[in-house]
Amino acid sequence: MQRRVRGWRGRSGFDKVDLYTRGTLYSLVWCAAVVQTLMSVTRPVRATAPAALIATAILLAVAQGVCGTALTAGGLKKYLGRGTVDRWLVAVGAVLLVANAAAMLALASFTDVREFPQLELVLSACVVPISCAFVLFVQKWVALLQQLVVAVGVCAVVDLLGGGGALVASAFIATAFGSGMMSVTTRMSAWSLGVMWKLREAQDLQARLAVAEERLRFGRDMHDVLGRNLAVIALKSELAVELAQRGKPAAVDQMVEVMRIARTSQQEVRDVVRGYREADLRTELVGAQSVLRAAGIECEVSGDGGDALPAPVQSALGWVVREAATNVLRHGDPRQCTIRLRTSADAAVLDVANDGAPRADAAPPGASPGSGLAGLRERLDVLDGSLEADSAGNGWFRLTATVPLPGTRPVRPAFRSAPASLKETR
Repeated sequence: MQRRVRGWRGRSGFDKVDLYTRGTLYSLVWCAAVVQTLMSVTRPVRATAPAALIATAILLAVAQGVCGTALTAGGLKKYLGRGTVDRWLVAVGAVLLVANAAAMLALASFTDVREFPQLELVLSACVVPISCAFVLFVQKWVALLQQLVVAVGVCAVVDLLGGGGALVASAFIATAFGSGMMSVTTRMSAWSLGVMWKLREAQDLQARLAVAEERLRFGRDMHDVLGRNLAVIALKSELAVELAQRGKPAAVDQMVEVMRIARTSQQEVRDVVRGYREADLRTELVGAQSVLRAAGIECEVSGDGGDALPAPVQSALGWVVREAATNVLRHGDPRQCTIRLRTSADAAVLDVANDGAPRADAAPPGASPGSGLAGLRERLDVLDGSLEADSAGNGWFRLTATVPLPGTRPVRPAFRSAPASLKETR
């Protein structure tokens, strides 16, 4: 199955935050690698250090960027509780940290530590890739201890190379401050991403609970309606059998009563199902707008609420709103949706339009069309209404339902493209 590559505008709000956070952390790692590379090819270094050592330092910087990116990705999975970090990758990262710092100090030794350009910045850049990832999968005090040990080790080597007290202090401040700042940034970014993940899970859980609650309500109503009546029917049927076995004519009266209760139960079940299946138009409009906005889709509802429409018309259009909102969520990758209800003396017209609709040729081979629109057409046919679905070439999909009001002839609207106001917002 081919995965469709989406751009920035094609992503939902959560996906944008996720991509932005990960991209920021990966950029920090590679910025550090770029700093090391640039410092390795400055004029003082090129003039004194061997070319092989410079090439080795550059390769180590690139390798640390690759390893740091993989470690950061694994650290995010570990922090969010969705995976673990490979121990061998941690070991490789630690080795590359030491090797990179050694290569940069070796370059500085050829150039003279006091003349090496921005030695403090380079040493800080050596620590950043591992620090960004390390803080995600260890305790805070362990990460702090690691940064302190690395800073002290770097300063000790600088002192051995004759850097002097001022340069040693500067290297310690730059290394500790740089790694500490990057660690705090990484930790805060991961925390923000974790909050977003929990919010998304909460939304999914809320939707599942709503479905479960509705099922319980329907089951409770059915039990209340049928439980007592079925018990009465069972008792009267047993009584009728006993009377019939004794040859008493009262058995007929009992069976007549059973028949009456059965018909009453049948009507009560129909009433329950009708109340469960009927859709209130205003409620469906508000619910669709709320659900779509919660999914990160900008939804605009305009027109009157249809309170003056007959009850059958409101119920039919309410089902159209419900099915249209479901299709917007399930199909394509929409960012905007508009729902417009217009009523006149002749008809009521409901228009639902959304962008991000998949192309007709994008459907997988052998895919069968859904039954949702067919069911809506059946509901509208009872009221002499019509339903038109139009997929425009500009990525917009429009669903238009028209229901003639009593005493009028059916009206067939023809909407073929998104309104100008919608096109301007794209």
